Amino acid sequence: MSSLIRKVISTEKAPAATGPYSQAVLVDRTVYISGQLGMDPASGQLVPGEVAVEAKQAFTHLGEILKAAEHDFTNVVKATVLLVDINDFHTVRDIYKQYLQSSFPARAAYHVAALPKGGRVETEAGAVREPLTTASL
Repeated sequence: MSSLIRKVISTEKAPAATGPYSQAVLVDRTVYISGQLGMDPASGQLVPGEVAVEAKQAFTHLGEILKAAEHDFTNVVKATVLLVDINDFHTVRDIYKQYLQSSFPARAAYHVAALPKGGRVETEAGAVREPLTTASL
């Protein structure tokens, strides 16, 4: 029986893991990206500003990790958004649509009590390496 290869993905263009986890893990053709906060990768601090600024930074990190895995947003098949204030849903959704523009992935959005570092939004994703063809059932 052949085994699948597990490859840890990381980039300096996104915040380094601060605990016992990886920025992302690639197994076969699927990459699993850990939750990303709106942090400045250099300082490790949240970017200042409203929730939209944090969301843009978090999605930018997802994009950089996808690049490091030789993927892009068109490869994303599942996304999760965590919000400290569910009233921010529409604002974050509008940011989400700037990055995920077509062939929308499955998505879940949750209201949570708190996020690390006092963040207001966190995103994670799963992506599959090409070739992907969109078809309707």
